[in-house]
Amino acid sequence: MSDDSYQPPAVWQQPDGSGGKFSNINRPVSGATHDHALPVGKQPLQLYSVATPNGQKVTIMLEELLAQGISEAEYDAFFIDIMEGDQFSSGFVELNPNSKIPALFDQSANPPVRVFESGSILLYLAEKFDSLIPQAGALRTECLNWLFWQMGSAPILGGGFGHFYAYAPEKYRYPIDRYTMEVKRQLDVLDKQLEQHEFIAGPDYTIADIAIFPWYGALVRNEVYEAAEFLQTHTYKNVIAWAERLAQRPAVQRGLRVNKTWGPEHEQLRERHSKDDF
Repeated sequence: MSDDSYQPPAVWQQPDGSGGKFSNINRPVSGATHDHALPVGKQPLQLYSVATPNGQKVTIMLEELLAQGISEAEYDAFFIDIMEGDQFSSGFVELNPNSKIPALFDQSANPPVRVFESGSILLYLAEKFDSLIPQAGALRTECLNWLFWQMGSAPILGGGFGHFYAYAPEKYRYPIDRYTMEVKRQLDVLDKQLEQHEFIAGPDYTIADIAIFPWYGALVRNEVYEAAEFLQTHTYKNVIAWAERLAQRPAVQRGLRVNKTWGPEHEQLRERHSKDDF
């Protein structure tokens, strides 16, 4: 049911408490709330993240690069507790002024490079190591089409459907109907694409698959929002088959564990500094 009595004010003011799971870290301004330097390890790449879908994209990518024998992709992964506001520390804001995980610092570059936004990080790593992205032509463009499709679509799934279906303190029909309809349309887009191709962007596994799997693969495998029955995800058979294939990849399995502090203990790895941590 909706609150029919609510009318937006002429000028919005932040409420004392908005309710919901993330109300303690939501705010209408940017910038640091406290001074705290980020830890720095010895590996070429420094990652600051948590194992949400956006964070898992990058750890899967890094583990895939290492599985190819690219030692320059070695990384330290430091845990950012977003529920405690670590993303608002001065050190994190210096890396990502948008205060969202993941953030990457490439200290092997001269000068060192900061990279934020998960899609930007995937593209940066793919180009840096010339891997998991077609080199040129139509296949490269198709890969980028789907990478940017994910970046534009996932907020509908996470901040839209996931918020109103799973996290909002009250259930309202309009937003749940609105975002459910769009998520099912997105799943249908993927299902039709995967009916014609083994991987998202064509015949090869690329950063498009790595970007999409942590969100939509987890959704059809009922690992986020407990919404598989509600969404009837079993009807998207091609997405399920693709997700199950990717879930069997050892690098994907390792990447899903990094910076994870919940669930079964064997699936957790708070920080990662070398392959021996697994």
